[in-house]
Amino acid sequence: MTTVDATRPERQSRPRARLALPSADLLLPLVGPIAFFALWEAVCAAHVVRAVLLPGPIATLTYLVQGLVSGTLVADTLVTLERTLESFAIGALLGVPVGIVFGSNVRLYRSVEFVVDFFRSTPASALIPLFILFFGISDINKVAIAAFSVFLIVMFNSAYGVMNARRSRVLAAKVMGASSFAIFRDVLVFESLPQTFVGLRGGISTALVIVVVAEMFIGSDLGLGHRIIEGEQILHVTDMYASILIAGLLGYALNVLFVILDRRLIHWNGK
Repeated sequence: MTTVDATRPERQSRPRARLALPSADLLLPLVGPIAFFALWEAVCAAHVVRAVLLPGPIATLTYLVQGLVSGTLVADTLVTLERTLESFAIGALLGVPVGIVFGSNVRLYRSVEFVVDFFRSTPASALIPLFILFFGISDINKVAIAAFSVFLIVMFNSAYGVMNARRSRVLAAKVMGASSFAIFRDVLVFESLPQTFVGLRGGISTALVIVVVAEMFIGSDLGLGHRIIEGEQILHVTDMYASILIAGLLGYALNVLFVILDRRLIHWNGK
């Protein structure tokens, strides 16, 4: 009869390596686009809308990729992006300091509040004829009207960011003997940054919308807006839908960029 060596360690079963699968939460952002294109394909397959007016998503995406590879869509996208960034830069560079100055003096802001809210509430498209009178039909017009709208949004948010600064931090700075300029520079400016970034995010989206609209209705040979309205007029609807998708993707990318910048630069927000 054989005996078992008691000193021999028992063989332990090693856990098997499992294939790492993506978390369900990471896949959630894909649900919306998949549902959108599925609904689009279903509408086309059911012939709810004539094919000449609504091409299928596969044909549209194929045309979009071909346009990007050949460079025809790239040129118009870059022109629209350049105009958007120019108008955003002008509006933001003017809106942030003006908003901080207005926000630090409540009486000064109240004196111009009606004018700011009036133009901020006026649709930018209603101001296009006015800007045509002053700037003519040129690229300056498209940039100017978008920059004006960005300026109002950024200035409004910067001003309210300063006015709604935490009083406890302002009082703490005063108790520590900080001067008015030091409080303005080291407390109010930083306290206004979270609300200012809200205005910047809204401003970049507004700039893109107004630039595309201006390219549609103000004389233009390049740009996504020009491409969209031209596709509608000559019934080149595949090009029209592809340009609309590019404009939407461009706006989404700019918004995501500012969300990332907000999280990285304004890390103290809410603390």
